[in-house]
Amino acid sequence: MTTAEAFDLARGHHESGRLSEAESLYRQILAQDPRHPDALHLLGVIAHQVGQHAPAVELIRGAIAIEPSVADYHNNLSLALQRLARLDEAEVALREALRLNPSYPEAYNNLGNVERSRGRLDEAVAAYAAAIRLRPDYADAFCNLGTALKDRGELEAAVTAFRQALQLRPNFPKAHSHLIFTLHYLPQTDARLLAEELHRWRARYADPLRSAIAPHPNDRNPQRRLRIGYVSPDLFQHAVGRFLLPILARHDHDQFEIFVYSDVSTPDDHTTLLRSKVDVWRDTVALDDDALARQVRADQIDVLIDLSLHTGRNRLLTFARKPAPVQATYLAYCGSSGLTTIDYRLTDPILDPPGSDRSAYSEQSLSLPGTYWCYQPSAVAPEVASPPAATAGYVTFGCLNNFCKITAPTFAAWSRILNAVPTSRILIHANQGSHRQRTLERFGQAGIASSRVSFLDFLPLPNYFAAYGQIDLALDPFPFGGGTTTCDSLWMGVPVVAFAGQLAMSRAAASVLHHAGLAELVAHSVDDYVDGAVALARNPARLAQLRNAMRARLLSSPLLDAPRLVANLETAYREMWRQWCAQTR
Repeated sequence: MTTAEAFDLARGHHESGRLSEAESLYRQILAQDPRHPDALHLLGVIAHQVGQHAPAVELIRGAIAIEPSVADYHNNLSLALQRLARLDEAEVALREALRLNPSYPEAYNNLGNVERSRGRLDEAVAAYAAAIRLRPDYADAFCNLGTALKDRGELEAAVTAFRQALQLRPNFPKAHSHLIFTLHYLPQTDARLLAEELHRWRARYADPLRSAIAPHPNDRNPQRRLRIGYVSPDLFQHAVGRFLLPILARHDHDQFEIFVYSDVSTPDDHTTLLRSKVDVWRDTVALDDDALARQVRADQIDVLIDLSLHTGRNRLLTFARKPAPVQATYLAYCGSSGLTTIDYRLTDPILDPPGSDRSAYSEQSLSLPGTYWCYQPSAVAPEVASPPAATAGYVTFGCLNNFCKITAPTFAAWSRILNAVPTSRILIHANQGSHRQRTLERFGQAGIASSRVSFLDFLPLPNYFAAYGQIDLALDPFPFGGGTTTCDSLWMGVPVVAFAGQLAMSRAAASVLHHAGLAELVAHSVDDYVDGAVALARNPARLAQLRNAMRARLLSSPLLDAPRLVANLETAYREMWRQWCAQTR
């Protein structure tokens, strides 16, 4: 076989997903010709595909050193660099790819991803738009455009972009998940709308997999040690990773063997800490949904826990294959997967009060007897700062939630609050971009001067916590409120005023506040939300009292009682297992 024939065969294997066969042939070619640039390049692409990003960079750079004028090499180099969070180098690679080929839609799309990762949302939108101009049927670019528009708070435009992606590629579960997740932010979304879209997602992607579901041979002893598996791409310094740490640290390993399936491509120190708390840790970046399902079956997991729902890089199509006899979802956000193969969703009595509308949930709601939350304060959080109003002479409201949560009804309520407290200021988390100017214009239309509005970029965790020292009173956005940010705000001594809506995802802050003993800060109408914030802002003594006592309050609350929360979780897992054992085979 000639080198050209071997390369064509290897590329055929590669395009068909037979990566090990392709890799073997690429290596054979390089043994004969170490300067074969295409073999070096594609060997690097395989390394990237299986999560070996640093070797991928070296291999592709080797190809570029031999043949620097191939735009594809530079584009694919950028992909590996992005997964290593080396964004400046990734941009350089993409600029070179576009210099070599100005009509390269994939490079523009990838440039948009780099810009979005840096928080440069206007530049990201422009790059995605350029990709779409070059290829009007580019479904991936429409999907990415939707994500950037969502980040800028343009929710309706984001939904339109996601639907365009689905029109171009009907079999596109990632775009459909992004659509579902974005619907949660829209004020007009109700249980019916969510249920309909979740049903469409399930019918299109999950139901065709049901015929492949096999019986589970797991030992039906209800008392034996159980194997619990957690599945997530967010096991780093991320909200899910932070909430999961105290849980993993306190599991009873005599009764439960803990497995983690981690899709983290760029692990950090928090990843290492999480890994140290479990019995078995599996890196699953290189596994597709079917391969991950096979691994879960091989591990004989009894209860498998999804920690993503429809957030990015979810593994719902693994859960659709039902690799474990019992499956549940927890922690991602207070919602539903839409899957009939996920049996339970964990909640609490405040997120889903008795009698609340549960028609959007495909799973059985299992309410923990205490709280849903298991907060562990960050070691990098500083001491609580003095009330900023004491020195500034005015109250500063704040919101460090994701900017896309600040909807039109939220803006309207905040405008009323700021007008009622005319000396006050507001501090808002928002990356750089035109959405900041639009925010100032919206407040201006309500008679609020731009000098009263300030913004914070995305901040490293220590700086993020320190920023709470600039805030007297936090305003929870709606309808999609804050869970992690509410806990963080309280830990930093900053009270939070929240509006509890009808759906669970609009009651996250209400749940946190209730379990912190601060139900007085939960409003049940927009008018009460406005009145409560105004009254508290006009009562500096009460603000100072709350601030000074907040950490002691949290330390004695269920929110920080990890042993109790984990005991409740383990009781829930055991009960789920007993229910399965009692089923007719």
